[in-house]
Amino acid sequence: MSDFFELEKRDPENFRQETRKSTFILIAIFAVLGMGLSTLSVSYFGTPDGNNFVWNVAGVFAGFALTTIIFKTILWKHPIMEASAYSWKLKRCLMKVTNIMHHVEAGVEQNDETAIKLLRFYHLALMQMHKLEGNDAGISEQQKPMQKLMTKIEALGLNPEQTRFDPDWIEKVKQFGKQ
Repeated sequence: MSDFFELEKRDPENFRQETRKSTFILIAIFAVLGMGLSTLSVSYFGTPDGNNFVWNVAGVFAGFALTTIIFKTILWKHPIMEASAYSWKLKRCLMKVTNIMHHVEAGVEQNDETAIKLLRFYHLALMQMHKLEGNDAGISEQQKPMQKLMTKIEALGLNPEQTRFDPDWIEKVKQFGKQ
């Protein structure tokens, strides 16, 4: 079965605070590992009078690789990263819809229910992303397209609360606009 994504109610200020905290933690881990491994590689493999640039770069690269492994295996599932993980999943869903927007719009023009649900989810998700990131300009830009879609949703008697993303909708909507 598909991996659904559900929009969650989030406090923007708290969200930004949590994502900043997780970013600083990740930066600190990388800084410590990069500098530490760079120092170790120079002290073990470098020469006192020679150019140790290669050993410095090797240590930084090893620090980056180790930070990536720690991030993917430990931190991604940790509560510290929950807000960042939510943001990443939200943006992935938005990107999937953006990539087929011409198909979505063609389906909406043909009053296809799946395309309408997908576009409504896109609008709600985009609004949430703008709110979470404190982008008031992005919010005002969305008002007119959202109102146009809401008129269509009301006329067709569909549910305007499309807070759930179903990846299967993408394949269904791709059929539109191929003519």
